[in-house]
Amino acid sequence: MSRSVPRSKNDDYTDEMAATRREFLKEQTGVSLDNVGRYSTDNSMLSGNIENFIGAAQVPLGVAGPLLVNGEHAKGEFYVPLATSEGTLVASYNRGMKMLRAAGGVTTTVSEDAMQRAPVFIFEDARDARAFGEWIIDNFDEIKRRAETSTRVGKLIDIEQYPASRFLFLRFNFTTGDAAGMNMVSKATKVACDWIRDVNSSVGHYYLESNFATDKKASQINLLHTRGKHVTAEATIPGKLMKQIMRADVEKYYRGRQIINLASMLSGVNNNGAHSPNAITAMFIATGQDAANVVESSAAAVYAELMPSGDYYYSITIPSLIVATYGGGTGLTTQRECLELLGCYGEGKVNKFAEIVAATVLCGEMSLGGAIASEEWVEAHDRFGRNRP
Repeated sequence: MSRSVPRSKNDDYTDEMAATRREFLKEQTGVSLDNVGRYSTDNSMLSGNIENFIGAAQVPLGVAGPLLVNGEHAKGEFYVPLATSEGTLVASYNRGMKMLRAAGGVTTTVSEDAMQRAPVFIFEDARDARAFGEWIIDNFDEIKRRAETSTRVGKLIDIEQYPASRFLFLRFNFTTGDAAGMNMVSKATKVACDWIRDVNSSVGHYYLESNFATDKKASQINLLHTRGKHVTAEATIPGKLMKQIMRADVEKYYRGRQIINLASMLSGVNNNGAHSPNAITAMFIATGQDAANVVESSAAAVYAELMPSGDYYYSITIPSLIVATYGGGTGLTTQRECLELLGCYGEGKVNKFAEIVAATVLCGEMSLGGAIASEEWVEAHDRFGRNRP
């Protein structure tokens, strides 16, 4: 007969309770979780991060660098922690960082910052929905004041409106300081919407989230309207340097980029880059980000140009990079160490971290593009990415 997972009403976050649950699982499945039970995490910090705690899943952690960033928030050289089990990945980013450092570094720019919750309000007909939209515009200042009573750092920027049938979909856009802010904006939006329902007699019912925020889903609206940080990384690389480090002619490199653009259009992907999720996922795991946000964060737009001088301009824009340097999993022991390695733990550091992530992504794009152009991609994986004979 199946049994519920053991829990403690007094303190569920102790070594003893974790061991009790591992023993329970051994009894139920016959599997001994010896390695899962070896961890350095301080259990007392885990409330709010995990339930039914049994141990830790250990992901190999490597470091690439130095990465040279010419940002507005990230300035100088950084050693970037990457948590991954994919062979050649760290080496590839390291190679890209070497070339971009020799080229003078990566320039980074954070253009926008917004986190959403998207309620939907339901009316008798489309005209009532339209009138309600006008009311929202007229009463924005009070809606903003009400929303911000629930948060110390969250600020309501604006409210987008999308009418359809007898519904009005709203996207509440907030800044959230150094937190990713999903829970923050949910609470603030609920406070505002409850007040709206109380004072506006035309409102019968609303759902706090309509799925228009597209949380943890790739979407066209987040390509155009930021969710998280909108950040661009760019660099100009001398053609001779590309030939020296990537062993590929810049003309061949650029032709490959044009083909990738065509293939991206034909396939309908939300990213005409090569592999931005690799860097983003590895950095997210290392630094305690919500890994599921890789879905939105990995969307990207690449632009490249072969300059008259023979140099190569390359940029990647990440329109919905969802990162935090405070709250969530960022304060856990190993995750905090990785953020501290970058000088990015705590308040006032989130834009710096966003710029480092984008710069790392660009280095990986250049490295993989070079491996494909020089026809070394498969050979490199065969030499360095296999852990079996």
